Amino acid sequence: MNVVKSIASLGLVGILAACGSADRYAVEMPPVTERVGIQFNAVEVRDVSLPSYAAADEIHMRASNGALVSSSDELWADAPERAVALELSENLSRLTSRRIASEPWPFEAYPDARLELRFSELLATEAGQFRASGQYFVAVLTGGRERSGLFDLSVAFDPKGGPAAIAKARGQLILDLASYIAKNGLK
Repeated sequence: MNVVKSIASLGLVGILAACGSADRYAVEMPPVTERVGIQFNAVEVRDVSLPSYAAADEIHMRASNGALVSSSDELWADAPERAVALELSENLSRLTSRRIASEPWPFEAYPDARLELRFSELLATEAGQFRASGQYFVAVLTGGRERSGLFDLSVAFDPKGGPAAIAKARGQLILDLASYIAKNGLK
């Protein structure tokens, strides 16, 4: 009798867990179709700063009335701040063929430069645009010219595709941002 109760309890726990699970959406890296030359051999991508809604696990979207809407049933597969920093460093590495890594810097030799990004917006809209805006900073450790710049980029997506389309758009947007920074901030 106790065995039957235990099995029934485990089954009930499993059913309840399945009912409450959220869908998680991973961002896939789009293919790199260009090569960009940069001034530095090694660049550290610092942790990125995201607005609170963009740093949350929930996937947010701006409605036509301006409200930010999300669902606890639709989540990013990875912590957004960590994921965006990794996506940027991997895309920069693929674009430039240079030694680029997100912090903490994994090599003995120090990087030539550090890249920091502060997003003022990283958000999909009901109208089918995924937008990123903010500022980047390049600190040069060897005493060279330090620089900063603004970015404001967007990628179109089909809103009918739901969170999967948003995740795909974010992947393309971060690749576009990496290309923009390589051409404008790391030259």
